[in-house]
Amino acid sequence: MHKVVPKSQIKNRNMAKSINRYFHFLASSKDTKPSGRLWYPSADVYQTPEGWVVKIELAGVSAEEIEIDIQGNQLYIAGCRRDKTCAVGMSFQQMEITYSRFEKTLEFPASIEGAKLERNFTDGLLLIHLKKR
Repeated sequence: MHKVVPKSQIKNRNMAKSINRYFHFLASSKDTKPSGRLWYPSADVYQTPEGWVVKIELAGVSAEEIEIDIQGNQLYIAGCRRDKTCAVGMSFQQMEITYSRFEKTLEFPASIEGAKLERNFTDGLLLIHLKKR
C-alpha cells in the first residue's frame, strides 16, 4: 500500500533540497563555486607509431587552469572548471554542470617519462601528443 503525499509537501521537500544545495554552493569557495564533488573528465588514448595521442574533454576550462605531469608510466592532468557567470544576487533554477577541481590519471603500458609533450587546447578539447625520443 502506497501513502499519498500531498503536492504541497513534495514542493516543500524539493524547495528544501534546492535551498540546501544553494547554501552548499555559496559556502564552497569564493572564486570556484564548486559543486562539492570532484569531476573526472572523459579521455581517449590512441597509440601511434610516434608515441601516444590523448584527448580529454574539458569544456568550460581555461587553458591556464590545466596542469600536466608525467611520472613513470602515468600521465596526470588536473585543473579547475569555474563558474564565471554566477554573480551575487543570482539564483538558479537548475544546476547540472559540475564546477570543481578535476583530476585524471592515465596509465600507459610502459614508461612515458622523457617523451616530448605537445599540447593543443581548442574548443574544450585538450589534445596531448607524447612523442618517443
